[in-house]
Amino acid sequence: MPNLLIVANCPSKNTRALHRAVCAGAARDEISGIKTRASEPPDAAADDVLWADGVILGTTENFGYMSGQIKDFLERVYYPCLEKTEGLPAALYVKGGLDGTGAKTSMERIIGGMKWKLVRPTLVLKGDFRADFLPQCEELGALMAAGLEAGIF
Repeated sequence: MPNLLIVANCPSKNTRALHRAVCAGAARDEISGIKTRASEPPDAAADDVLWADGVILGTTENFGYMSGQIKDFLERVYYPCLEKTEGLPAALYVKGGLDGTGAKTSMERIIGGMKWKLVRPTLVLKGDFRADFLPQCEELGALMAAGLEAGIF
């Protein structure tokens, strides 16, 4: 049974809703052959990444960059996971107050350095929170979980 790790920075009610939507997508009834572990960055470690067959990372855009918590998580797992997780399927989402470009680019640069494989373009949710962000996040979770279950990723 494949393992999916979901790590997201959730400093607000809205970002917690995005995280719950990603988790709900990964837990859809039609996707039963996958084990999911969800965490906020301070509670996740290299062992969680090594356990995972796929990873979804979520961040807010802070000062035009990824959140400090996601950066800290990536710094803590980088060397312990570097050569052991090459090719790991990954998906990213960014809640951007402006355009999300800096957060997207910085996360993609680190993911590229780890040689993880993005399974789809980074989901960037721009501007004020909108209800239509939730189904996009749910779809992201479902895509990753279904792909892992089917052996596509």
